[in-house]
Amino acid sequence: MSFRIIFMGTPEFSVPTLRTLVDAGHRIIAVYTQPPRPGGRRGLDLQKSPVHQAAELLGLPVFTPVNFKEPEERERFRAFNADVAVVVAYGLLLPEAILNGTRNGCYNGHASLLPRWRGAAPIQRAIMAGDEKTGMMVMKMDKGLDTGPVALTREVEIGPNMTAGELHDQLKHVGAKSIGEAMVKLEMGDLPLTPQPQEGVLYATKIDKGETRIDFGRDARDVHNQIRGLSPVPGAWVEVEIGGNPERVKVLGSELADGHGPAGEVLTDELVIACASGAVRLTRLQKAGGKPLAAADFLRGTPLARGTRLA
Repeated sequence: MSFRIIFMGTPEFSVPTLRTLVDAGHRIIAVYTQPPRPGGRRGLDLQKSPVHQAAELLGLPVFTPVNFKEPEERERFRAFNADVAVVVAYGLLLPEAILNGTRNGCYNGHASLLPRWRGAAPIQRAIMAGDEKTGMMVMKMDKGLDTGPVALTREVEIGPNMTAGELHDQLKHVGAKSIGEAMVKLEMGDLPLTPQPQEGVLYATKIDKGETRIDFGRDARDVHNQIRGLSPVPGAWVEVEIGGNPERVKVLGSELADGHGPAGEVLTDELVIACASGAVRLTRLQKAGGKPLAAADFLRGTPLARGTRLA
């Protein structure tokens, strides 16, 4: 047996799920993704999404509506006569006409342990909050924001120094496998749905630029969680004086360290920085326009003496 599936996704995170469904023998009758966006070195070229590119390589038909407000778009979706729609990080809220536009509805792969971290940035928010575990959940979508009943859960531990990028790469494969399992169960009529708890709801709002500057006037654990939660994108940053000029430097890795002193002061030759309480060691940094470097390599080109204050 195999399903007639409409796949809906946009970023690289979604691609393993699309490939898993194809490899499982399902018939992907349409792929929906966000329209091409300006990109390239100068932002002048229109770039197709990772899902768009993957779908074309697989020979699948691709559709890129801006939204589903037009009756023609809703009718086209319904006319595919699909068994189910699979949604992974698509990036558009779906109206009820789309949610009900297939025989079995829409199933979403979401990167958190719902109802904790509903919304746009669950991976980053989980790490920034210091969560020790997260996971992938397959839920049947309803008209709310990540409020639908849960069909399948797979938990993942968050290591003490794990970055958002590392967790992202682990979860995209866990998610692909989870969706594959859910489709098998759905075909067999054995995919129970469990309503989400009413308690413990948290929203993973988009990361704001104002959250990216590192404030060493906080507890070391909070600083560490901010750094790893924003790595590699958009990247937490500090201002460093280089050649007499202040320059923004991204900090892409850190670990908790021993030490105390005025907040933001360099305490050792290994880039241990004092926080309001405790200290962090910066392990990976990147100058504007440069490549990410291990701390030792960064310091060879940009010495930061003990007593230097980072702001």
